[in-house]
Order: sequence, then structure tokens, then C-alpha cells
Amino acid sequence: MKAIIASYVRGRHTQTDNKMILHPEGTKERKEALKLVGKKVEWTAPGKKKTTITGTITIPHGSKGYVRALFDRGMPGQSIATTAEIKE
Repeated sequence: MKAIIASYVRGRHTQTDNKMILHPEGTKERKEALKLVGKKVEWTAPGKKKTTITGTITIPHGSKGYVRALFDRGMPGQSIATTAEIKE
């Protein structure tokens, strides 16, 4: 399953680089997003190296089907608006 990386998890004055908000394909409600909690997420960087950063879906975010994911290390800014793979 694919997901689009929407944004960093952030506050008014801070931004957490290893937590991202994702929009999985086909999720429109919070109930659907709850089923994804605990699944693994992988994002592969573009370019020659093909660096892969892995993470885990932790909690739904809002009522529109978005989820929050905690990654192993900080995500680069170029990851926003790209796709990540949710492993079943």
C-alpha cells in the first residue's frame, strides 16, 4: 500500500524531523486509519544511493484518514509530497 508524505509533525515553534504525517491511499476515515497502526513504513530516497528509511505507524491523525509515523532517523525535506510504502 502506498502513502503520500504530507508534512512533519510540528508545533507552533518546533518541528520533529523523525515524525511524519502520511495519507495512505484509500483511507477516508479514522476507523480505516486505525487498522494501519503498528505497520511498517519505508521511504526510499531518490538518486544513486537509494537510501531507505524505515518507520512505524503509531496513531491516526485527525478524522480524515491520515496517520502519524515514527521513523528511525530524521527525514529530509525532499521527502515531503513523495510516496512511502506501507508494508502489510
